[in-house]
Amino acid sequence: MMDPHLDTHRLRQFMAVAEHLNITRAAADLQLTQQAVSSTLKSLERELGVSLIRRTGRSIDLTPAGQTLRDGGGPLIDASRALVRATRAAAAAEPDHLIVGHTPALTSDEVFDLTEPVRQAFPDASITARQCFPGDLAPALRAGTISVGLRRGSTTPRDLAAAIIAYSMLNIAVSAEHPLAWKASITMGELAGFGLILWGPPGESFYSDFLMSVCRRAGFEPSVTVNHIQGTTPTTAVIGNGHFAFVTAEPGPCHHGRAVVIPIEDPPMAPVQALWLRHTTPRLVQPLLGAVVPPG
Repeated sequence: MMDPHLDTHRLRQFMAVAEHLNITRAAADLQLTQQAVSSTLKSLERELGVSLIRRTGRSIDLTPAGQTLRDGGGPLIDASRALVRATRAAAAAEPDHLIVGHTPALTSDEVFDLTEPVRQAFPDASITARQCFPGDLAPALRAGTISVGLRRGSTTPRDLAAAIIAYSMLNIAVSAEHPLAWKASITMGELAGFGLILWGPPGESFYSDFLMSVCRRAGFEPSVTVNHIQGTTPTTAVIGNGHFAFVTAEPGPCHHGRAVVIPIEDPPMAPVQALWLRHTTPRLVQPLLGAVVPPG
């Protein structure tokens, strides 16, 4: 007997129930009647031959089968919507356009370098780089406002596909008045005793935790300040204070001489991770994913 296929209309209703764990609230969210949603759930359970929810008094919970469907359902719905967008774009003969969302931890220059394989494979395609905060990448991918997301990270979100595509060499940025500003290069040990400025609190940002681990591997625990100005070039974070920041900008003075970037001897390498919708194979994204660069 052939396995049943999943009706995305019914799957969306189940996902709303799985989110709210309440049929009344799910029905209101979907702008459907409670009876319609209950009927859809029963039909879906009948088609799959499993129980998806269990009722305890007035509350409901997901069965193990329901949890499995919930975990895999989101990416299927995302892929379905992406396929609709791609089909309509093909029918309209729209030109190839890659929209790259990237966090502030990646500069526009880095995005340009990373997209070189795409430019070589599709020389007529247009490419747009759009800065996003880390928490905005996944919603933008689902909405189709970006084609691929780039961030500093290595953990894979549950409902997205991800791959490390490159590693960047880290340098140090300090203000022009900083005691280390005169040095041609520094060791990690020389940073002990100076404060580290980050863009997100440790424990809430993979990149912040990664930079803290770089310091710990060098044998010191830095005091931390979270930058109160978000979205600007990372080298601006040290202007007007005595902290240091890890950056990927080229060594030398910057911002009209108000800050300086210094190379680190035996520099640490920071990962660049690409995120895209699971169950999709974006044509313009494939060259980007094939350009994985090993560390070192």
